[in-house]
Amino acid sequence: MTYLWSGMILVGIIYGLLTGNLKAVTEAVVSSSRESVNLCISMAGIVGMWTGLMKIAEGSGLIEGLSGKMGPVLRFLFPGLDPDSRAGRYISVNFLSNILGLGWAATPAGLKAMENLAEAEEEKRISGIQAAPAGTATDEMCTFLIINISSLQLIPVNIIAYRVQYGSANPTAVIGPAIAATAVSTGAAVIFCRIMNRKGRTG
Repeated sequence: MTYLWSGMILVGIIYGLLTGNLKAVTEAVVSSSRESVNLCISMAGIVGMWTGLMKIAEGSGLIEGLSGKMGPVLRFLFPGLDPDSRAGRYISVNFLSNILGLGWAATPAGLKAMENLAEAEEEKRISGIQAAPAGTATDEMCTFLIINISSLQLIPVNIIAYRVQYGSANPTAVIGPAIAATAVSTGAAVIFCRIMNRKGRTG
């Protein structure tokens, strides 16, 4: 990826030199740099606000309470996983963060969930219980990853922030289409995972 971006930048500079538009290239670089800084400042405020709210919700026990309510959902999506396990709690936090559009809060929880799923599988191997071979992703890991990628969002905070930054007259207009699109993608992900898990058990 580094080579790709470096190559694109180099091609742009060379093209500007050959066509006599080096001034335009320079102006574009300066303008883009300024926009990037402004966007980062805007995003920092929004990220700080939502992350702070997430911490308040976590400290008040709201997250734990909501995670407990997700037990039936986790049992449906992950039949072999105890919803009250550490992995189950981290998966719940990850799902809730994604639903609220807090991708930056979902990522750490997702990484911890994957780590705990791997540890649980290792414990099965040590105990002699049937488990996936070492270095192989389990059904739970694959299901979690697929649903996480397609995750349902009620509040697409990042997109709203971008639209605010670039002067949208109605930055929240994307909420409806975002919910519809991610609902379809999440539904497709759940159906796919259930079909593949069933094939794996019968195969």
